[in-house]
Amino acid sequence: MLSDTMVVLNGNSNHTLAADICSDLGLEPGRAEVTRFPDGEISVSLGEDVRGKDVFIVQSTCPPVNENLMELLVMIDCVKRSSAARITAVIPYFGYARQDRREQGARVPITAKMVANLIVAAGADRVVTMDLHCEQIQGFFDIPVDHVYAGSIIVDHFRKKELEDLVVVSPDVGAIKMARAYSRGLGARLATVDKRRVSGEKTEIGFIIGDVAGMNAILADDVIATGGSITEAARLVLDKGAKSVILACTHPVLCGPAVERLLASPSQEFAFVDTIPVDGKISSDRVSVLSCAPAFGNAIRQIHKSASIGRNSL
Repeated sequence: MLSDTMVVLNGNSNHTLAADICSDLGLEPGRAEVTRFPDGEISVSLGEDVRGKDVFIVQSTCPPVNENLMELLVMIDCVKRSSAARITAVIPYFGYARQDRREQGARVPITAKMVANLIVAAGADRVVTMDLHCEQIQGFFDIPVDHVYAGSIIVDHFRKKELEDLVVVSPDVGAIKMARAYSRGLGARLATVDKRRVSGEKTEIGFIIGDVAGMNAILADDVIATGGSITEAARLVLDKGAKSVILACTHPVLCGPAVERLLASPSQEFAFVDTIPVDGKISSDRVSVLSCAPAFGNAIRQIHKSASIGRNSL
């Protein structure tokens, strides 16, 4: 039985997803109490023996980013000191991923690399994550990284709708690889929006490369943070003659004015993968939440068996 050799624990970032992953595996969630001392320091207490076991810690480093990251690090250290045989950090959403390089002449840190160093230093033996903002971040780790893709989850959702006259639109050049995979999976056309980032919160939308007139458009991106870029792109797509527009993303960070912008947008649907919980953030019958628990359940099962996860993108 898996319960004899494996334990799945989780912090406070996404209890529902962790429970769904355990359900997919046929396991009860591991007993770990993650609380705060009166001064705000993180306290972790394990309620079961993990000695010699294969331990998976499910924790997205989503907002509050620093709290959730620190919980993950303390949990890894706790499990390591409790003599687990192997520790895998399951990080559905990897925060700080957009701080992955230094722009020319900029005096800034490469925080994504620093976070990778912290996770390794805490004692993780392996990392599993989904749709990294930049795939090269895998190389920041000195331990194996399994990169799970949300493509099949999102494509399956739209296949069931049997939509016609589809075009998948990348909201910027950086998301073109993802959009291409979705368009291939759906047998749809492909287009992209020319976008230039002015600051962390502001972008300038230019023009569309490709034809969207008379089409049902799916705008696909890995992250929706403040929602400015993708909602502006949605309006541009409609201005260029699209019949309708749907927004799809893997990681609904939804910070700052994002919810207000989304609800004010002309988009017919918001399809979010549940790497980050959206309950309590946005309430609308236009929201569809797609489960990534089976994808992570499969990854955990295969890792535990020392078997290949296989190519899970489109």
